[in-house]
Amino acid sequence: QVRLVESGGGLVQAGGSLSLSCAASGRPFGGYAMGWFRQHTGKEREFVAAISWSGGSTYYADAVKGRFSISRENAKHTVYLQMNSLKSEDTAVYYCAADLALIRLRNSESEFWGQGTQVTVSS
Repeated sequence: QVRLVESGGGLVQAGGSLSLSCAASGRPFGGYAMGWFRQHTGKEREFVAAISWSGGSTYYADAVKGRFSISRENAKHTVYLQMNSLKSEDTAVYYCAADLALIRLRNSESEFWGQGTQVTVSS
């Protein structure tokens, strides 16, 4: 079992920035691709970004390309999501996910999920 704990959410004004972190613990973390997803109130969870185990491959949803950046530090078992130029439509609960198959994350599937952290962007 991989346990994922997100942090860094909060309230920010439109145009501002926030950085989310996701710390993994539990079973050996090696080989896991990581991803970020979000869920707007009343809607289904949607893919935001994903990164391969090596960090050499990253993928983004069109809605966040050029504004969000995903990265990871394997030595710290941590993945990050840097969010810049935030918009009101970025308001959502953000979830961290881990899966051995990057393609599953891109298809909005994952073996492990965090509990989520709220991001609220005021306009």
